Amino acid sequence: MESPDQRPFSGAQWTISAAGHEAVIVEVGGGLRTYRHDGVDLVDGYQTDEVCPGCAGQVLSPWPNRIRDGRYAFGERALQLPLTEPERHVAIHGLVNWVPWRLLEQSEAAVTLGYDLPPQPGYPWPLRLLSRWSVGADGLRAEHEVTNIGGEAAPFGFSVHPYLQLPGVAVDDLVMRLPTRTRLLVDGRLLPVGATPVAGTEYDWTSPRRIGAAELDLCFGEVIRDADGGSSVSLSAPDGSAGVSIWADAEFGWWQVFTGDALTGDRHRRSVAIEPMTCPPDAFRSGRDVLTLKPATTWRGAWGIRPGA
Repeated sequence: MESPDQRPFSGAQWTISAAGHEAVIVEVGGGLRTYRHDGVDLVDGYQTDEVCPGCAGQVLSPWPNRIRDGRYAFGERALQLPLTEPERHVAIHGLVNWVPWRLLEQSEAAVTLGYDLPPQPGYPWPLRLLSRWSVGADGLRAEHEVTNIGGEAAPFGFSVHPYLQLPGVAVDDLVMRLPTRTRLLVDGRLLPVGATPVAGTEYDWTSPRRIGAAELDLCFGEVIRDADGGSSVSLSAPDGSAGVSIWADAEFGWWQVFTGDALTGDRHRRSVAIEPMTCPPDAFRSGRDVLTLKPATTWRGAWGIRPGA
């Protein structure tokens, strides 16, 4: 029997593998700790004796990103969330990223986890979350379901927070393709104050080009969708010798890109968080693309990571 100090900081660890792909999913937050293909780490993960840094691989729900002052209104209610990023006086990244999820199903190549979010003062609606993580010939795939198990409609948003990398390629040298037409303008608290087109600006990655010295912690919208309604963001080496891409289905209409400049130590600007989001930052206040989850209804969305750009 392991002693308490031997237990991984991120709780139980579930390894899934198939066709040269391997990922580790964790109990705390129900998120992605590592993902590699043929021994190459394409996700910048973390160690078992490490508190998850920079929200790496976490599931972000029932809202992604920041809510100004943690305050919002829904229906007749005025609500106050805990300020989980106190230095900016905001509530950040939802309520499920530090809680223990439970194992529902497991096989060699897939694992399904669940968490029941209890109603609480700042978010008084019970939700049932389910995530199925799998690997196969096409890479890593995550399928998420969120069900309103209460008796009232609830505001809802969803995102995930993986950091992508190509080992040996600096962030500055990564060639990125980001299929979006606009970016949000933010204030000093990284909260949106407007939007502007990216065409012809230094923030236009609709055609692949180097990230260069750009310091990004920005949300991009007006996604240029693929034929199936989804979209994808890619990173590749300058010579095209290696690449990685992250895709999301039609449920996700926003991409947040974070080049890790605010992270400290050896994680500083080492990888790029590329986050598919159903709604932009501060959406509970603006109402922009907030989903209203009615009682007994289920939201479903999927995304994944694959080698190659």
